[in-house]
Amino acid sequence: MNHRERFLELQSVLNAHQMLWRPSPFYVHRPEWCAHWPDLAEAILGLDDPTLEHFTADPEACRAWLATRLPVTHLLGPLCDLPELPPRELPPCDAHFDWFIPGRKREQIDAFAAHGPAAQAPLLEWCAGKGHLGRRMALSDDLPVSSLEIDPTLCEDAARLAARAGIAQTVLCADALDDASRTHVRDHAVLALHACGELHRSLVRTAAHDGAHSYRIAPCCYYRGAQDGYRPLSRDAALQLDGSTLRLAVTETVTAPQRVRQRLARDQTWKLAFIALRNALEGEKIRPFRPVPAIWLSGDFATYSRSLAQREGVALPDGVDWAHWLAAGERRRAEVRRFELVRHAFRRALEMWLVMDVALGLEEAGFEVDVGTFCPHSLTPRNLMVLARRRPH
Repeated sequence: MNHRERFLELQSVLNAHQMLWRPSPFYVHRPEWCAHWPDLAEAILGLDDPTLEHFTADPEACRAWLATRLPVTHLLGPLCDLPELPPRELPPCDAHFDWFIPGRKREQIDAFAAHGPAAQAPLLEWCAGKGHLGRRMALSDDLPVSSLEIDPTLCEDAARLAARAGIAQTVLCADALDDASRTHVRDHAVLALHACGELHRSLVRTAAHDGAHSYRIAPCCYYRGAQDGYRPLSRDAALQLDGSTLRLAVTETVTAPQRVRQRLARDQTWKLAFIALRNALEGEKIRPFRPVPAIWLSGDFATYSRSLAQREGVALPDGVDWAHWLAAGERRRAEVRRFELVRHAFRRALEMWLVMDVALGLEEAGFEVDVGTFCPHSLTPRNLMVLARRRPH
């Protein structure tokens, strides 16, 4: 199927099954779908811990298990599967290139550079950070590169690293969302590796007029810049998405270090414990609260809860049984993680819809577009790439 056919089919499936993926089990004690699929709810809650961990780490295995209980799951696989983009052999780099690049990031950069044809125009690295990708592409394609980054400290690092590596890299210290930054796009091959949310979507919104030679985009963090709701890029887009729902597309932590996963687990447990306590005091109600400062997690649960209660205006009684509510939070997290398996079955479909919206936006702007993967899921779950070349006149 072509991009538009895939996009419209994804949109149809997502629209028809919103009950399964929109409500967050974190806030909804029993998702509405439990009443419609009681056998599935019973099976989900009956999963033992080893099976839960297996399904969490292996979305394909989870999808296969769900497919026997939730027929729509059969549709998601073909809609979400894309082939790997054709790779090419890159010339090797000397040791100077590796300065200050974490190993996983280096692998992602090499994969991004290798999947797609050699650029035929000067390079523009969008949201460049320290300019690692730009330096790699300048070496592999033997082209000048400009690297646009908003953070002055990162710009200084990029300039220093380019000088040490002997690469002609122009560092542009600018805001990618500023209209003035569009002037740098004209006649360039634009590179955007994991530019977050509106930072990559802004390229598409003005692609018809910016005069880029080509685009190579690996989207990431779709919720950023969408606080007031997702603004589609293509004419047939008809999903209503808010920032919270967009987070679903990037909830996987398969590449996160163990310590990060442990911290996230404790953060979620403590939040759910506090919610259970607040609901007992004030009644059941969805009351999202702002992100919690990381330093609050450095103490104990009681101190954390007192700080959060003060901020949220919750009057705590004397003699709270903190161990009881912490245990309640642990039980709720066990339920939430199981219910999320159903919701997470749709996250790749949602991400694919978002990436296809990018692809169609570029097609409608006058580009020929290919979409595929550029690295294994284990290297980064954000492994989808959009390649766009301006159509010849």
